[in-house]
Amino acid sequence: MSTAPSNYFTHLECSMTGAVLPNDRAHNLSPEGWPLLARYDLDSLKHQVDRYEIAARDSVCYPGFWKWRELLPVKDATHVTTLGEVDTPLVDTRNTAAKIGLTGPLLVKDEGRLPTGSFKARGLGMAVSMARSFGITRMAMPTNGNAGAALSAYGAAAGIETYAFCPEDTPDVNVREISAQGGKVFRVNGLIHQCGAIVGALKDEMGWFDVSTLKEPYRIEGKKTMGIELAFQLGWTLPEAIFYPTGGGTGLIGMWKAFDEMEKLGWIGSERPKMFAVQAEGCAPIVKAFEAGEEHAEECVDAHTFAAGIRVPKAIGDFLILRAVRESGGSALAVDDARIEKARTLCAYEDGLLLCPEGAATLAAAEQAVSDGLIAKDARVMLFNCGTGLKYPLPDTSKWIDRNQKLTADLLKF
Repeated sequence: MSTAPSNYFTHLECSMTGAVLPNDRAHNLSPEGWPLLARYDLDSLKHQVDRYEIAARDSVCYPGFWKWRELLPVKDATHVTTLGEVDTPLVDTRNTAAKIGLTGPLLVKDEGRLPTGSFKARGLGMAVSMARSFGITRMAMPTNGNAGAALSAYGAAAGIETYAFCPEDTPDVNVREISAQGGKVFRVNGLIHQCGAIVGALKDEMGWFDVSTLKEPYRIEGKKTMGIELAFQLGWTLPEAIFYPTGGGTGLIGMWKAFDEMEKLGWIGSERPKMFAVQAEGCAPIVKAFEAGEEHAEECVDAHTFAAGIRVPKAIGDFLILRAVRESGGSALAVDDARIEKARTLCAYEDGLLLCPEGAATLAAAEQAVSDGLIAKDARVMLFNCGTGLKYPLPDTSKWIDRNQKLTADLLKF
């Protein structure tokens, strides 16, 4: 068995037409304007690499998702850009499970433990590393906050200049985080797809590489490691259902790709979880397309939700999201902001896990799925908490005590 990582990345493939592109240069979309997917020599990998040998690697030399180097595109180890990634834990929220009617385990993969506090570290860590391998020195993207933070952090580590364009109501902590890590950040009077239009309009003049969601092929490869890591943590099995907060949908698409690759490698069987794409009622283009039986989603007009990470009016990979959901026997569900906030409070009070709004949306959707009979009550259910809840405004329920007044237990009543 191999002891040093070899590279099995062979080419890129248009996700719509199947057209093949070389992997020796930087690409955005395919010539036809569709997302590109990285492909590997899985037959050789299957006979030369042992999954347990990979999983047992030294976490210092191969931190977090970088341990799966054979299934990733970076060829030269000197281009790997790391900020000390970790395997994110699976948190068993049994008290919350009981509250929403589940008798089986309700597990939360807590991506907030990654660098910059969100799962965006996976995709941007990979995209920046590949950009570094191509000699790219300037990158830009639209962002609702966390992706821009990850780009600025990994860009700083790689010596790459970064630009981020945010909707004007992006959480202030995210905007300041981007700036604090050296990124050039701009607030825009529009939504994320309108920020993306700015990136595209200035691309030639500024000479930057556009790292918008699915407009380059490597953020998917970083995000797919959630699926590999999940299978490893569950003893090379998969849960019965996965609830995923879906804006651009990179992670859902990436995990579905990872499941296929792992089956071809003989690492897992043919069983698949039901994939649930979770959106907010104020911005649910994927849900509407799913319910209408469409392959593509119409742009959501006047999108609104406090769960900014899933406020994406138009996803370029909509057909890939819908394809995965339908092939899995899952569904696309929308939940309103009130239920999202209720779910966030529930999990914090019952199990001590502080979800971000987007993560809380998956809990609200799981509760709906149980109620509607979309999943069995004894199913093993996986939620994705895509970022730390500490980045978001929290309710202040504290009370004031005057230390000079008479102190009695009555003062402590809520």
